[in-house]
Amino acid sequence: MILEYHHIEIIGYCAAFLTTVAFLPQAIQSWRTKDLSGISLGMYSLFTAGVGLWLVYGLIIEKWPLILANALTFTLALSILLLKIHYSSKRRKSSSFKR
Repeated sequence: MILEYHHIEIIGYCAAFLTTVAFLPQAIQSWRTKDLSGISLGMYSLFTAGVGLWLVYGLIIEKWPLILANALTFTLALSILLLKIHYSSKRRKSSSFKR
């Protein structure tokens, strides 16, 4: 099967849209509940760094589906990562005061 360039771009935009939108429920739940106990700091650190590199790659090759999806996903992932770091350190401080 031979696809024209615009068909390939449509596939890229659809994939970018779906993978980014799929990330929203976790971000919204994390913001609302502030419960990030089920989130691995190591995994989210690596994931956020990886998405950041995908964004840089998209910028280098000038592919808008990669740029748009990874810019939004990077923003969401970074916000969750920062919440995880903030609430993890807050929880450690409060548990050290209880001793």
